[in-house]
Amino acid sequence: MKLRHLVAGLLTAGLAFAAFAQQPLVIKFSHVVAQDTPKGKASEFFAKRAGELTGGKVKVEVYANSTLYKDKEEMEALQIGAVQMLAPSLAKFGPLGAREFEVFDLPFIFDNSDELHKVTTGPVGKQLFGKLQSRGITGLAYWDNGFKSFSANKPLKAPDDFKGLKMRIQSSKVLEAQMRAVGALPQVMAFSEVYQALQTGVVDGTENPHSNLYTQKMHEVQKHMTVSDHGYLGYAVITNKKFWDGLPADVRGQLEKAMEEATAFANKIAKEENDGALEKVKASGKTQVYMPTPAERLALKKAMVPVHKEMESRIGKETIEAVYKATGFDPGKL
Repeated sequence: MKLRHLVAGLLTAGLAFAAFAQQPLVIKFSHVVAQDTPKGKASEFFAKRAGELTGGKVKVEVYANSTLYKDKEEMEALQIGAVQMLAPSLAKFGPLGAREFEVFDLPFIFDNSDELHKVTTGPVGKQLFGKLQSRGITGLAYWDNGFKSFSANKPLKAPDDFKGLKMRIQSSKVLEAQMRAVGALPQVMAFSEVYQALQTGVVDGTENPHSNLYTQKMHEVQKHMTVSDHGYLGYAVITNKKFWDGLPADVRGQLEKAMEEATAFANKIAKEENDGALEKVKASGKTQVYMPTPAERLALKKAMVPVHKEMESRIGKETIEAVYKATGFDPGKL
């Protein structure tokens, strides 16, 4: 009798274990923006494709809008394994000690998306991700947000037009230097506070990809906007290194394929939404949109590119020159 109970118990335990083994592997993917943004849509796309390509072995749970972790908590949560994936902006890696990522903040280092993608999908992008390994982080992909335009309550056509203006920036030593290069006064401020600050005159202007400017209604409190494409704003999709290395090889390969598809989707939708937002800003009639001539853009570029040299000691001369080599940019020919 005892033997029969023992066998029955072992069978039950075995069935329970088999059922447990069939449970999908859960990946928590946390980010801090809304679900209907390019990053939000791309993370949902990745979750869907991860489930399909792994045949349901993996379930990606996306937590948008800081519902799981806030901006300043998420990196630590990833490193301790409380969350498995994030997509922070590239400016977030400086505080980790990986200042090389600040190369993406340099003004006019990319003239267009083709030059940018030579870096993000090439050897330089891989080398930068290599800097995160010792911090327990593996980089998976770069996702675009878009190129930035300047806005203010006066036309910004020449470097002198910026003199004395209080310009809001993200927290970045590179962006501080960029604004000072044209005589503006950089003001570090949380993104959520910018609309009111523009409305009340606490700051005079700012820089943003078009989709950020439009969705935050900044065009309603800015009379002028210059489509300068002077800087880039993007994200890195990252994962906990220990978690990623511990995945079965076939599953990891399927997730890499899902990420490849999600990246193409992310970059396509970011361009579409920025182009669409620019048209909506024009149609609103509230902001005068100015397209600089090649000569005007070159004058702005000449004024700001010395920031590259100024930031060599911070970002690393090798990293900046590796980007120049990838894109074909020669500051000496300006």
